[in-house]
Amino acid sequence: MALRVAQSRMKKEIGEMHARDGTDNFQLSMVDDNMFHWDATLFGPAETPYANGIFHLDVRIPESYPFSPPKVRFITRIFHCNVSPSGSICVDILKDEWSPALTICKVVMSISSLLSECNPDDPLNVDVAQLYRSDKAMHDAHAREWTRIYAS
Repeated sequence: MALRVAQSRMKKEIGEMHARDGTDNFQLSMVDDNMFHWDATLFGPAETPYANGIFHLDVRIPESYPFSPPKVRFITRIFHCNVSPSGSICVDILKDEWSPALTICKVVMSISSLLSECNPDDPLNVDVAQLYRSDKAMHDAHAREWTRIYAS
């Protein structure tokens, strides 16, 4: 039963994804025509240390979706206080604040917004958060360098 609910919901979301106007700074595509496995491509926002970067996320939708959140992680290495070295992402809607009203697009938009505004008060990478607070210029230089090396 749960699988049928997840499949129905994903079919609806796929239709909505195809109808999007394309103005977002991300793209979504199914991996191997599997509606439960997606690649999200984020484009680094201008005027941030991530500008011109192309970042890939692995998005796995559980069979209990939409009652459970998707599992999302960065594939592309990124210097960011809310992303662990293994690519795990600290964003509340993937944990305690998950709601079945959210969609995959809204999740990816939320993660994309982290590239413009990080949250050093809830870090997964404490060292990066500490650098952000103590020397933002040095933090941004590191983030730009990682973007050049890993996200181009």
